[in-house]
Amino acid sequence: MCVIRGGGCMTRAGQASAMLVPDAGAAALSGQYFRSGHHLRAEQVTHTLVVKNDTGGMLHVPLIVRAIEGTPYRDAISPYGFPGGELNGLSEVPAPAVDWRSTELVSIFVRERVQGPHCFTGGTARNEVFFVDPCRLLTPREMHRRHMRRNVRLGFVSTVCAARDAPPEERAGFRDVYRQTMVRDQACHRYFFSDAYFEELFASPEAWLATARAPDGTVASAALVVRSDGLLHYYLGGTADAHLGRSPAKNVFGEMISLSQRLGLPLHLGGGLTPGDGLEDFKRGFSNASGRIHTHEIVCDAAVYATLSEGRAASGFFPAYRSPLRP
Repeated sequence: MCVIRGGGCMTRAGQASAMLVPDAGAAALSGQYFRSGHHLRAEQVTHTLVVKNDTGGMLHVPLIVRAIEGTPYRDAISPYGFPGGELNGLSEVPAPAVDWRSTELVSIFVRERVQGPHCFTGGTARNEVFFVDPCRLLTPREMHRRHMRRNVRLGFVSTVCAARDAPPEERAGFRDVYRQTMVRDQACHRYFFSDAYFEELFASPEAWLATARAPDGTVASAALVVRSDGLLHYYLGGTADAHLGRSPAKNVFGEMISLSQRLGLPLHLGGGLTPGDGLEDFKRGFSNASGRIHTHEIVCDAAVYATLSEGRAASGFFPAYRSPLRP
């Protein structure tokens, strides 16, 4: 339990404390992709959040600390993906029972692992995500299978290999079809990753590149798959505008599923952009299990958070002071 005093928590016996270390996430490094040096460098992680209790347990969470424009304050967010944190004898911490004052942050947005264990208790259940469990019967939707067979007859060739071993033309083809997809989906600027970002990804020993080449040899669709915390994750992917009508992504999904079965690891396909959309339905047609991802919206300084959020739309966006202003 914590006692609120001026937006902070007064430490009591047994309460966890938090601090920020400006180490580019070094204290949270692990062999798991979403906490690997490749990912933390690509995401430009700046700090590690260190939470510890009085019994010596520690939790290390990689964070990107950001200035809040027009103010002297800062907040933080987990890197993209599903990093959670390194659990060194401490997990499932009740966030309200942590003394956040030493961080000098207004708020923290934490992205948890997909299937746990989690850094903090509770959390917000986000969109439904889908899995291919290699230990359970899998029967992809008949339409998906029919389209995959048709593409093979037409001369599409699909493969999967370690991203580090992928030919340069396949890497370049992936970047091209991914960016075409982001333009088509009108994605925000954050998802237009740099070449340097992709080079970090391609260099990881925990990444694979699945591609479907059109009959003319060009990359029609491709996906990057990463291994982290006991799962394979469909991380980034796209399809060329010219080949949308043939849906070669279905053949790419077939390669990802084959990789999952060979490695004996569940494949996390993610979900849709919005609940019930076409992307969600597409992924549901390849899956045999589902779940929810979780995040934590932590307010470290309640008084400052309230002041900064005044006049902002009540949209559920976190932190509220970064949501669009009311008209």
